[in-house]
Amino acid sequence: MSIAAAEPAAPARSIDPAHVFWILAAIVTAAIVMLPAEALPAWARKYPAAWQLPFAAWISSFTKWLMDSASFGLFTVRDLTRAISWLLDQPLSLARAVFATGFVRGQGSDAVTVFPAIPWFSMVIAATAAGYAVGGRRLALGMAAGLLYLAVFGQWTSAMVTLASVLVSSVLGSIGGLLIGLACVRWRWLERAAAPFLDIAQTMPVFAYLLPMLILFGFGPVSAMVATVIYALPPMVRVTILAIRAVPEEIEALGRMTGCTRRQITWKMLVPTALPALMVGVNQVIMLSLNVVIIASMIGAGGLGWDVLTALRSLNIGKGLEAGIAITVLAILLDRFAQALALRAGAVEAEDAARRRKAFVSSALAIAVAFWLLTALFPAIAPYPEAWKLSTAPYWGQFVSWINVTFFSTLEAIRTAVLLNILVPVKRFMLALPWPWVVFLVTAIGFRLGGWRLALTVGLMAAFPALVGLWPATMITVYLCGVAVVIAALIGVSIGIVAAGRPRLWRTVEIVIDTLQTLPTFVYLIPIVMLFRVGDFTALIAIVLYAVAPAIRYTAHGVSRIAPELIEAGVMTGCTRRQILTRIRLPLATPEILLGINQTILLALSMLVITALVGTRDLGQETYSALAKADVGRGVVAGIAVAFIGMIADRLVSAAAAGMKARRGPPQ
Repeated sequence: MSIAAAEPAAPARSIDPAHVFWILAAIVTAAIVMLPAEALPAWARKYPAAWQLPFAAWISSFTKWLMDSASFGLFTVRDLTRAISWLLDQPLSLARAVFATGFVRGQGSDAVTVFPAIPWFSMVIAATAAGYAVGGRRLALGMAAGLLYLAVFGQWTSAMVTLASVLVSSVLGSIGGLLIGLACVRWRWLERAAAPFLDIAQTMPVFAYLLPMLILFGFGPVSAMVATVIYALPPMVRVTILAIRAVPEEIEALGRMTGCTRRQITWKMLVPTALPALMVGVNQVIMLSLNVVIIASMIGAGGLGWDVLTALRSLNIGKGLEAGIAITVLAILLDRFAQALALRAGAVEAEDAARRRKAFVSSALAIAVAFWLLTALFPAIAPYPEAWKLSTAPYWGQFVSWINVTFFSTLEAIRTAVLLNILVPVKRFMLALPWPWVVFLVTAIGFRLGGWRLALTVGLMAAFPALVGLWPATMITVYLCGVAVVIAALIGVSIGIVAAGRPRLWRTVEIVIDTLQTLPTFVYLIPIVMLFRVGDFTALIAIVLYAVAPAIRYTAHGVSRIAPELIEAGVMTGCTRRQILTRIRLPLATPEILLGINQTILLALSMLVITALVGTRDLGQETYSALAKADVGRGVVAGIAVAFIGMIADRLVSAAAAGMKARRGPPQ
């Protein structure tokens, strides 16, 4: 017998069915796109108008009937909504009076200021004291520096209007989210029923909220506040559910043993125990509320959002950036304050230190109130002196103009190359896909990743744009969002991998991505429009900048949290650094990376709607046009289509990440 015959035969290499599925899907898709137009029936290329369902007309008719004819007997729906609007206007008017306008009697030319708003120096003192009480000396200095920036650069009045709106919206959103979350914890059926509405509320463009709120509550800051609360409430609901269920069962059992009622267990045991986690939800509500201020200014919110919007319309880059940076400063201050509150909720302080801190804060607040009362006697000292104000607006405009003049040829070459080689081919490819094949492919992917339930859910969502006549706009949305997500994922995953093992570099990267996430969405558009004019390329850059942060953050988190034992095992077996990265870190971190990409998709969709202002022709343009034409049905239907795109991506990516975690199992 020969040596070759004695050797055992190599095991046959099995073919992964998943690879076969993806390869066949890609081949069939390419073949369908390459077919001539006459090879497919007309109804497959373009959804017939006779088959479309007039959802937009139904919604518009229902809204008109609701506001014109619907009645509860003693009062109409319009009377009810106007009463709610008046009720919500009371805390908002009070907050605006305290922070911005002062207490005024009369209207128009007959208006008389009864008592002034809190002056800038009293606000700085009070905020510094509050920062010291919550987070110590470092937060106190940060609060003082941030508020002084707003005063020095002439943004004080607008910033206080925005602060008043955000505070009231955040309080309402946090309380509403807490109550709904507690109800979902108590009644599981309510959680299941509320889940789709929360998904739609979180993924639907804010533009789609504005018009119904405008019709229901009238033009003004109340409508903007209601839209803001609806947009910012879902994260608080979800955080409340997770935080309350994470409370150890022993605490609730102790409450029952001591004879506490259900209400006492909830408000005296569960909620206080979960308070640090609940503050994370409050922080999210504040950040989302600030993210909506510019859009809400379209229906009367005013403040810094209106300043940014007017700057965008006039392409005044300096004014827009200053107002945008002011929103960012405000967001950072509120974010740091909310984080400090969350940390302090579970901290225990020594009695002497607490007494000294309380004495200092009480004295500072007394001084702030005394100065405020002094401005009532001497109103001239209240405003920040004009001679002390600074402005960087002219320098920003000159800087962008210099870049335009100096690098025009280079910038135009980059724009043209990306358009011709990436954007236009992908756009044509997406528009060439027959709608039945796209719906079938999405359904098949859902079945492959999560079974029949997921397949049916995503399949119906994918068919919705065709049913309502928005298929071309949906494909343009998917194309632009898809290209932006791929670019953001490539950049974000690469930066996250590099920064994961380098703490000093990660601190720098974290500052950059925090700034990118707190900058208002409109602020991205102003310099990019100045450099590249309007169009898909401008929208692409803005989307990538806004959506890249989660890809970086989740990648760095996933790569850095791999168990050290696994890394040591790889080193002991002789793996190089590249092999440790490609064969240990990245495979184990893939579920986390997918979750980051999922968040990137959702942020890209939210930014895509904003980019309708720079000339895109997608679903964002549909919602914006509907707002301009007061077409409620059209705006809501387009918003639901955008929400369904985000929900499809969320369901599929989450199912893929869950499948990877299940196959991997716990690390041994």
